[in-house]
Amino acid sequence: MNKIKLAVVDDHNLFRAGLVQILNQSDDLEVVLEATDGREFLAKLSSTEIDVVLLDVDMPELNGIEVTEKLRKDGQQDPKIIILSMHDEDQFILHLLEIGANGYLLKDTDPDELEEAIKKVYEKGIYFTDFVSRVMLNKATIKTRQRSGKFFNYKTDLSERELEVLGLICEGFTTAEIADKVCLSPRTVDGHRTRIMEKLGVHNTASLVAFAIKNDLISI
Repeated sequence: MNKIKLAVVDDHNLFRAGLVQILNQSDDLEVVLEATDGREFLAKLSSTEIDVVLLDVDMPELNGIEVTEKLRKDGQQDPKIIILSMHDEDQFILHLLEIGANGYLLKDTDPDELEEAIKKVYEKGIYFTDFVSRVMLNKATIKTRQRSGKFFNYKTDLSERELEVLGLICEGFTTAEIADKVCLSPRTVDGHRTRIMEKLGVHNTASLVAFAIKNDLISI
């Protein structure tokens, strides 16, 4: 396959340089854009096409949250976003996934897992580490204890079929796997996914999953 084009945005020069060196050692990855803060990144992005951005949260000029919001609102370029952070608070992680991040990695992540995350986000649009999965499971467990036991009990205008597809998306099944399970074509499943995201006001699979858990749409 063609190399995945990456941007690395971090205001710590040594960390950024080390990360770029590691990424460029892979035959499948290529860093084509570096920036020290969100403002510089957005300025360079206008003339550089990328597939995935590794985005630090804590930066002096437009932090990672602000950049994620701007990218998803603007829509001119819609790269996959992997957040890099030292923060491990549950609500912080869920918020970033909800506003449009495709993945969330702590900065002490192993290089092999980082490469795997980039490839999964590029191919499938979502990557949850074991840590982030536990965060989301904990959130779902709390929700489960608070409700009556119904699989879906959030009042939306989603159809029964859309709720079924949403549940399978949140379980991590691919479009092809969902199509096989519900006896529909992959194109029809993609249509359901698009309509679900439009109805819920989210922009990618990661934010869809975060929204579903936060708003009690699914039971895990």
